[in-house]
Amino acid sequence: MANENLGNAKREKNDEFYTQYADIEKEMNAYLEFNPDVFRNKTVLLPCDDPEWSNFTKYFAQRFQDLGLKKLISTSYAPNSKPKDIPYQPTLFEIDSPEFDPEKTYENGKIFTLTRDMTGDDAINVDDLEWSYLEGDGDFRSDEIKALRDEADIIITNPPFSLFREFLAWLVEGRVEFSMIGNMNAITYKEVFPLIKDDKMWLGSGFHAGNAYFSSPTSRDYAAGVYDEETGLVKFRNVVWMTTIEHGRRHQPLSLMTQEENLKFNKAVKDVGYQKYDNYDAIEVPRTDAIPSDYDRVMGVPISFLDKYSPEQFEILGSDAYDATPPTKKYSNKVRVVDGQKLKSNTGTMGCVIREETFGAGTYFDVGYPVRAVYKRIFIRHKKVAK
Repeated sequence: MANENLGNAKREKNDEFYTQYADIEKEMNAYLEFNPDVFRNKTVLLPCDDPEWSNFTKYFAQRFQDLGLKKLISTSYAPNSKPKDIPYQPTLFEIDSPEFDPEKTYENGKIFTLTRDMTGDDAINVDDLEWSYLEGDGDFRSDEIKALRDEADIIITNPPFSLFREFLAWLVEGRVEFSMIGNMNAITYKEVFPLIKDDKMWLGSGFHAGNAYFSSPTSRDYAAGVYDEETGLVKFRNVVWMTTIEHGRRHQPLSLMTQEENLKFNKAVKDVGYQKYDNYDAIEVPRTDAIPSDYDRVMGVPISFLDKYSPEQFEILGSDAYDATPPTKKYSNKVRVVDGQKLKSNTGTMGCVIREETFGAGTYFDVGYPVRAVYKRIFIRHKKVAK
């Protein structure tokens, strides 16, 4: 249900989901533990923000001196450029400011910057933020925001769900370090997976159990179990940080059992074994903890493996999500009968075929017997097989 709601939000272009302070702090701490100077003398840009109350702005402004920042820039998107059902009311901070413009508050984005002590209290923090209206609406694709991107050393944000692919391309084009929030399913996009495979981007430290809780002006539109009346937050599953900033977790190797040990003790494989795909030279590994430590050939694993992936331990070879990893044969459009039951057609992106009884014209992957759809797979191999 939570994933369905995230999909609905993307389709309806409802991008108003605001990240909790604790989640930002947890992720940044992972980078700081690996490199205490990761932000020192750096310009940090927080686009797609609402600087008056954003937790991204609050975190970096409050910790400006501790982090050793050179400059903080935070920008917002104009209210009139957002969906019409998103309520908007200028804050007292803006209304009471000499800069306030009753027309620009709706038509223009805003920019907040922090570089110096403005209050004379010998500290640089949130009270020293300076602000003004942008020339345009704050769209990250505008020349105005591109110029800020090119000025920045690091970009940290929760980008619009509906523009995830375009926003990632914008980051890559700018050749800037970044940390951004996205859905785990995006890993298999053709614009995303090559970056993961080539070690140009990886998953961050992550949310607790892959669950993220956002505040939103449309929170009450979500079903019970997704919207929590007590907290006012919306829960989404399989949410991750995608980053180019190093952290220690990704260099921690998995502790794994051998094939023999898994077949004896691991419920995921002990009854079915390690099945081989019919149309790809690899074995199916249904769960990350079932990866055999002593198998030296190709394995198909769930995309959730990337949350535990160490580039020193494994090599990523490809994915079945698109043609970067083609299967070795196609299947004719012949209906087969298994145990007297006519199988239903399977379409879309599948895993790999284990049984010949699978049918359907074209080139695709599938797993199971009788036929069952299996989620996307990533193909990996040990860099050094345990003895």
